[in-house]
Amino acid sequence: MELVGAELKGTKVLDLFAGTGALGLEAISRGAAIADFVEFRPASLHALRANIGALRLTKKCRVYKKDAVPFVEALKADAYDIAFVDPPYGSAVLDRVFDSWKQTPFAKLLVVEHAKDYPMPGGALRKHFGETTVTIYRAARSEKREA
Repeated sequence: MELVGAELKGTKVLDLFAGTGALGLEAISRGAAIADFVEFRPASLHALRANIGALRLTKKCRVYKKDAVPFVEALKADAYDIAFVDPPYGSAVLDRVFDSWKQTPFAKLLVVEHAKDYPMPGGALRKHFGETTVTIYRAARSEKREA
């Protein structure tokens, strides 16, 4: 979150493969105005809704019980300011979400968490955290840099 923290104030964020909602909820705690969560697994949905309720953020959050791929395929360009993508590691759904974003950039900033050895194209910024890598893509072209 530190990589995009300065850009969160007042934004509309999307948390795909939301799980418990950690990314979207942290984005709100750092200044995002609204967070939408996309998750379809029952146990994760239960935990996500409980976390939103416990933090009293129901007015700032929407939960979509949907599969992430068709959800993003239906979005228009610039529907969100920032989208967080954290699918199960090694899953081909990451490629499908990324391809959808390249075709229709539904967020100005796409923040992708993936396994370090997963072959993702270079982005505006890439940072490694042990076996995890976060790659950030901007809808407008920007130079790749390692951090």
